[in-house]
Amino acid sequence: MRKYAVLIVVPIIFFLDRLTKALIINNLALHEGIDVASFFSIVHVRNLGGVFSFLHGHQYARHIFTFLPILIGCILVYVIIAYKFAFAKKIALTLILAGALGNIYDRIAYGSVVDFLDFYFKTYHWPAFNVADISISVGIGLWLYWEIFHAKKETNRS
Repeated sequence: MRKYAVLIVVPIIFFLDRLTKALIINNLALHEGIDVASFFSIVHVRNLGGVFSFLHGHQYARHIFTFLPILIGCILVYVIIAYKFAFAKKIALTLILAGALGNIYDRIAYGSVVDFLDFYFKTYHWPAFNVADISISVGIGLWLYWEIFHAKKETNRS
């Protein structure tokens, strides 16, 4: 039972993602925004492509970015449950899974992903993102950090 405990992160992240996206959908029209600071706005945009709107205009983007994450999500569930990892690595993979599920839900329910956090500096814009994207990014960052520094320690011990 203890090896499944880390999976509690999934419904928490999924709930936060759904809650924030519901607030955006119910309170902002598509492409409407609220300026919060000189570098940050809350907007309502839809991403039809992948990360950073990759393949946004491609006719098969919706299918690719729905089924590929479902496959990756299934693999992650198996890996998280079946293999023994250090806690930090397991959390990293669970964060990636939680974020993927949030965005998969959007693709199935709306045909696109709802993004709303918009950071910019003058004319330079970072692509808008959401809670699920933050979860995926933190998970990948933690996983890379763990792999780089843990692998180095393991190699030095050999």
